[in-house]
Amino acid sequence: MSFYDASVPAFLQILGALSGILTKAEAHCAAKNIQPDVLLGARLYPDMLPLNRQIQLARDFATKGCARLAHIDVPSVPDTEKTFEELRQRLAKASDYLKTFKSAQFEGADTKEVTFPIGPNNSMTLPGQQFLNRVAFPNFYFHATTAHGILRHNGVEIGKRDFLGVS
Repeated sequence: MSFYDASVPAFLQILGALSGILTKAEAHCAAKNIQPDVLLGARLYPDMLPLNRQIQLARDFATKGCARLAHIDVPSVPDTEKTFEELRQRLAKASDYLKTFKSAQFEGADTKEVTFPIGPNNSMTLPGQQFLNRVAFPNFYFHATTAHGILRHNGVEIGKRDFLGVS
């Protein structure tokens, strides 16, 4: 399996699934007469980030991770989404961006060094395989899972198949 095949399709699958659960969340708000802002600002615990930030960060770890692995400029997108539709558009743009990558861009990426920020004033460098498996994937899945958990905790009828994008 190529390094491209091990990364880009996995990100695309879950980005699509996140879009699907946002659609179900929006329908839940309409059916239960809940203001969308309430759900978009929901958290699993007060010191955790809200739903909208979880979605934004999942997108960021997918797109920035792939850019770093391909050794191209890392895209920067402001975090301004305030509606379900804006978040779905962010995910759609991220998916479109990931679909522009070609397998050849990832050749040798498993051993090439990747430098990435670890806070506002520090960076770290790892071989691509370690970066993908220890940084990009864990952070991506953490934020995607947390978004799913926030919605499920708030009564949105979603399950594992929704998280996997196969419902």
